[in-house]
Amino acid sequence: QLQLVESGGGLVQPGGSLRLSCAASGFTLDYYAIGWFRQAPGKEREGVSCISSGDGTTYYADSVKGRFTISRDKAKNTVYLQMNSLKPEDTAVYYCAAAPWLTYYGGNYLSRGEYDYWGQGTQVTVSS
Repeated sequence: QLQLVESGGGLVQPGGSLRLSCAASGFTLDYYAIGWFRQAPGKEREGVSCISSGDGTTYYADSVKGRFTISRDKAKNTVYLQMNSLKPEDTAVYYCAAAPWLTYYGGNYLSRGEYDYWGQGTQVTVSS
């Protein structure tokens, strides 16, 4: 019943922008931090950004700070990742994930081990 569905991926040139969406169903964002992760071929899944369930505190990996922005629309139960100034190194499958009670108990907001629920992923390719 609890589902996360990513959308918005695609092919974009370096320097371009994309906005990813993570639509949640079966739960609200009240007690779930929502994180964005990415995985390139042959590499480990890494945390990109996270927004907490309470006051909406945001977290970013150093590699995307200043370029990516995470936000949420509670009315739509959707979290977004605005990606600007995209680089070829950003090419990966992007996943959103939900972490129950992470905000309350605390932890590493960009650690995949904190997250219990995952979407199917959306491909982002940055290439000339």
